[in-house]
This record gives sequence, C-alpha cells and structure tokens, in this order.
Amino acid sequence: MQSYWIVPLATGVAFERRDVPKPEPKEGQLQVAVKATSFNRGEMIVSRGAHAPALKTAGGDCAGEVTAIGPGVNNFAVGERVMGRCAGGFAEYTTMDVREALRIPARLSWEQAAAIPLSFMVVHDMLVTHGHLQSGEWLLITGVSSGVGVAALQVAKLMGAKVIGTSGSAEKLSRLKQLGLDVGVATRGPGFYESATQATGDKGVNLVVNNVGGTVFAECIRCLAYQGRLATVGYLDRTMTAEIDLAALHAKRLQLFGVSNKLRPPAERAETVRGFERDFLPYFADGRLAPTIDRVFSFAEVPAAHAYCDSGATLGKVVVRL
Repeated sequence: MQSYWIVPLATGVAFERRDVPKPEPKEGQLQVAVKATSFNRGEMIVSRGAHAPALKTAGGDCAGEVTAIGPGVNNFAVGERVMGRCAGGFAEYTTMDVREALRIPARLSWEQAAAIPLSFMVVHDMLVTHGHLQSGEWLLITGVSSGVGVAALQVAKLMGAKVIGTSGSAEKLSRLKQLGLDVGVATRGPGFYESATQATGDKGVNLVVNNVGGTVFAECIRCLAYQGRLATVGYLDRTMTAEIDLAALHAKRLQLFGVSNKLRPPAERAETVRGFERDFLPYFADGRLAPTIDRVFSFAEVPAAHAYCDSGATLGKVVVRL
C-alpha cells in the first residue's frame, strides 16, 4: 500500500511517499481503509527540533471504513464508518486502537470527520478536563487561526465563554468574527496584554490556550485573572523556554498545565476519547458544531499540502482525501 512518511531535514521536514505492507490489526485494534486524514501542525514541529528528529509515519488521526477486526474486539463491525487518533493516517490503510475509535455521525462527510479527532480531543483536554472553562468566563487563545485554535474558539462559544484571539493576520481575525470571536488582536508575539485587560475590565482572563510558545508565555501570565489557568499546547515559535513570574503565580493562585499525549498511557488517552464522546460528539451529530476546513488536497498532493501548511496562510484544518 502507499503511505507517507515524515523525513527530518536540516531545514525542516519532507513528506516522502513509500510502498509498505498493509498493517494487520493486532489484539484490540481495527484495520481501517483511510478515506481522509488531516495535517496536525504539532507532528511537523516536533520533528523540527523540539525533540530528536526521527523518521516516522505521517498522520495522527483519520476517518475511514473498518476492513478487519483484531482479536478481542466485539463492539465494532466490518464496514462501519469510524474516526479517531491513529499512527500513520497518511496511508491507504492504518490500524486504530479500538479505544480511540468513534462512529462517525451520519451528517458528517469523510473530510469533516478527518478534521475532528486530534484537534477537538486536545480542546476537550484544555477547556473541560483541566481548564474548567465556565459560561461567562474569558478565554484567550494565542495563534487562534490554527486548527486547535479555531476548534477551541468554536467550542468555547458553545460553552458560553467570551474569547480573545491573537493572530498575525488581521484578515483571519476578521473572518473568525463570524465564528464568534469577541476580540481580535493582530500580533505574532506579545503585545496583547492591554487589549485583554481592557476587554475584561481590568480583571484578566480566566483561561489561556497558548499555541504560540515561549515568546508569549510571560505575556500570557500577565493576562491571567485571580485563579487563572494557562494551558500550553503548542510552540509555533519553536521557543521551548520562558521565564515564570513567581510572584504572580503565587499571589494570583495560578494553575499552569501542559497538554500533550506524548507520555500518556493508553488508558488515560482513552479517558479523553470518552470525554469527547460524551461532551462534544452530540454537537457534531446535531449540527451545532462542524470543523473549519481551510482546503482539501488529494493524496498525490500531500507535498503541496505540506507546503501550504508551512506558508502560514491556513485558517483551520487542511485535509487530505484518499
């Protein structure tokens, strides 16, 4: 079968197409014929130096049809439409841990389903499980036009929160107003403290989702209200260190947490899936929520799609259709 692999280079990464054997499902796994998959910026950034570069299969989630079932699986059948996180979604076939698999609501296309799992499960982790976002609270999202950023905006508005977002593109911020963005700040780095302070009546924001990284970390701390929470999820700036204002951390009783699946055991990852299924999946099923897809590319166009993601022009998710 055909599969794309991420190859680390001195100046970045490349997506290399290879012919590899079709993966067979092991115990507790589904074999899935991939119909669509999506780009997740994190896996491309990780291979650029945040961790040791390594050759790896591309694609952290997908949507497709179950084609075979491994031993011990009795809750899915061949032919069902599923979506979920996986290893190697940029391929004709992949395997998926049955604990990660979700049935696709009938109203969703393959492309829509492929744009959901990883981004919106990260959002559930940030806003619900650890962020405890409440209706009426203020949320600040740095890098709001990213896939995770747009998903966080959409969910936060459904939860009744007010949202401040930063982006280097005023045009993107204008478009995100249609999704409910309350305050947009055009900046690629710090410089959003005054806007956040003014919007919140000098009280500060209750929760920050930091997609950008170390260059804005100190500014995020400044923006937090009493008992504010800060989720670190991305590092688009490739900056992995930052200073912490311990006086603010102490006096304002702040909570700082990271959002990553890198070291999480499968059982903990499964808890996130069940939380997403309980809290978010009904929104997709009834149409209150739909992923924001920027562009859809064919499987043969993956290198071009990668270049488009790197251009910084995207708003929301870039999807690949097989």
